[in-house]
Amino acid sequence: MPAEIIDGKKIAQELREEIRAAVAELSRRYNVVPGLATVLVGDNPASVSYVSAKNKACMELGMQSFQHTLPESTSEDELLALIDRLNADPQVHGILVQLPLPRSISEDRVIRAIDPQKDVDGFHPYNVGLLALGEPVFPPCTPAGIQELLIRSGTPIEGAEVVVVGRSNIVGKPVALMLMQKRNGANATVTVCHTQTRDLAFHTRRADILIVAAGKPQAVTGDMIRPGATVIDVGVNRVGYTQTGKAKLVGDVDFDSAVQIAGKITPVPGGVGPMTITMLMRNTLRAARLRLGLDLDG
Repeated sequence: MPAEIIDGKKIAQELREEIRAAVAELSRRYNVVPGLATVLVGDNPASVSYVSAKNKACMELGMQSFQHTLPESTSEDELLALIDRLNADPQVHGILVQLPLPRSISEDRVIRAIDPQKDVDGFHPYNVGLLALGEPVFPPCTPAGIQELLIRSGTPIEGAEVVVVGRSNIVGKPVALMLMQKRNGANATVTVCHTQTRDLAFHTRRADILIVAAGKPQAVTGDMIRPGATVIDVGVNRVGYTQTGKAKLVGDVDFDSAVQIAGKITPVPGGVGPMTITMLMRNTLRAARLRLGLDLDG
């Protein structure tokens, strides 16, 4: 029997309705509207698309959106000066600098320049440290989306064997940290695999929950999956075009073989992707609540 499809679009929409209601309540009770500043340097088509989607989400949820589009020639000092202004702006609760940046600009310096209380991407070392301690204020958006997919799809996490394929700072490491914590929606036993892991399939076949963020198309096939496991495919890879000229996307999991073995699985597209921007919106709401001294998820 084919696996149950975890519908990321549907779950993301459920979350957005909750966020929209919370934003309206914050505005009604405290006259505060959460504001997100996005900073885009250059005109990379993918980055332009991502930033546009984030600004559109803000407007749909009743938040303020402050977009700053800078030329490719922008210097590091100019970008840091803009971040200083955004840090000081009381209308801006969250700051997102779209990566990658031009090579002439240090991504590390830029991330560290953002006020940790406005770091809604969760990349500042201060927020990474809180995540490691099990006290996250702004959990990174894609890992947070993965955790919500697991919770809202009814996947048992506590005591589960979780295998993460990939050790990036954006997905692999933080999702492992989040799922091993002693708290609700976690308490799993986590193994992290990577390019130097010997016999990858040995580990993936042990997983009750398999999270694949390998950065390689169809790196995990059906024969590498434990029957009945929940499979979260984080990858988005372009592998050509359809007959209508639309980009053909595949994940890091070979869906056609995996869907016959897994118990639950996310599709690509329509799985993890819709959750990432949604969790960014939730972090922006949390940033506004933090500024007011309110419970983050109240």
